[in-house]
Amino acid sequence: MNKKNIFSFSLVLIAAASFITILSLLTTTKSSQAEYGDITLNHYAEKAGMPPVIFPHWFHRIRFKCKVCHPNIFEMKQGANDVTMVKIVKGDFCGKCHNGRIAWPPIYCDRCHSGKSDVVIPKARGFVK
Repeated sequence: MNKKNIFSFSLVLIAAASFITILSLLTTTKSSQAEYGDITLNHYAEKAGMPPVIFPHWFHRIRFKCKVCHPNIFEMKQGANDVTMVKIVKGDFCGKCHNGRIAWPPIYCDRCHSGKSDVVIPKARGFVK
């Protein structure tokens, strides 16, 4: 095989690989749920004038085993946990860890209330150890 044929063959392989990659990206169906994906909590948020909460489940899951939170803090059933800011501040739900000792306290609103919304809140300011 001469250099010209090798070059042409290489171009055909690259084109074929590109076509297959593009085709697979276009035909892949994306699931509406990720195993450890983000969870949006908006039962009370926008009604209270706040953006929805985005809970990064995967971020917590890579650091802790499921049994740290389930079933003692959160029931594993959609809608079963009536999470409110009052309960969090009192130490329930997220407040079990987000208390200023284990993790940052629930005073930096934009860290959790980060969902897409028409409601705009200021960015958190200050220093947390």
